Amino acid sequence: MIARDDFLSKLRRYFGLNLYEVKIWTALLSRGVSTAGELSDIANVPRSRSYDVLESLEKKGFIVMKLGKPIKYIAVDPEEVVERVKKNMKREADESVSRLENLKKTDVVDELKNLHTQGVELVEPSDLSGSLRGRHNLYNHLELTIRGAEESVTLVSTSSGILRKMEGLKQVFKEVSKRGVKVRIAAPMTKETIEAAKELEGIAEVRDTKLKARFCIVDGKEIVFMLMDDGDVHPTYDVGIWINTPFFSSALDQLFELAWKDMKKVKAK
Repeated sequence: MIARDDFLSKLRRYFGLNLYEVKIWTALLSRGVSTAGELSDIANVPRSRSYDVLESLEKKGFIVMKLGKPIKYIAVDPEEVVERVKKNMKREADESVSRLENLKKTDVVDELKNLHTQGVELVEPSDLSGSLRGRHNLYNHLELTIRGAEESVTLVSTSSGILRKMEGLKQVFKEVSKRGVKVRIAAPMTKETIEAAKELEGIAEVRDTKLKARFCIVDGKEIVFMLMDDGDVHPTYDVGIWINTPFFSSALDQLFELAWKDMKKVKAK
C-alpha cells in the first residue's frame, strides 16, 4: 500500500515524524508484521535507512520488534500510539516548563534583561515600533505591554474581541489593577459582553460604545492597534502595529477621554 502524500503530511504534522518514518510506519500498518527489507521495498525507503527508521519508531512506541530470525516488526494499534504520543508530548512539555521555571532562579535572566536594557537605551525612539502578525502574536504582545503599565490602560475592541480579551487577559488586568493601574475598557455591549463584564467588576471599568475600533493605549506612551476588522479576517491573518510614541499615544488618549465621558457605564447586576 502506498499512502497518499496529503495523508503522509498529516501524519508528520500530528505525530512529529519525518518522511521516512511515516512511510515505514504506514507500510507496516498495512502489513501487520514485516521485515525491514519488505518494508523498505513497500515504502520506497533506502534499505540503508530502514533499520535506523525502524529503531527510531520502536523507541517512540509505534512498533515492536518480534523475537526470532529473520527479525520482523509488529505495528502497535494506532489508538495506543496516539495515547503514547500524547503522554510523551505532555512529559516533554512539562520538562520544558520546569527548565524555564528553574531558569528564573539563575543569573541568566538578569544578564538577558541587562542586555535588553542596554540595547533599548541605544535605540532611537522612532525605531521602537513593530508589526505583529497573527492574533496569537498580537495578544502575546498586548499582554506584555499591559503588564508593564504603571498608570493607565485604555482598551477599545469589538464585541467578539472584548470577549476574547476578557478571557485571555483577565489575569493581567487583575495584576495591574492591584498595583493601582486604572483600567478602562470600551466595546459595543451585547448580552454576552455584559455577562462577561461581571467578571471584571472591581478590576476594570467597562463602558458601552458605538466606536468600531481595536486599540490599546498604555500610560499614554505605548499603543497597540489592530488594522483589520476581526469579523472579516482569519485569526492567523490578523495584523497589528505596536508603537512606543508618547506624542501620538497621549494625543489619542486625550481624544478617547472626550468620547469616554459620553459612553454608558456597564454595571454588573
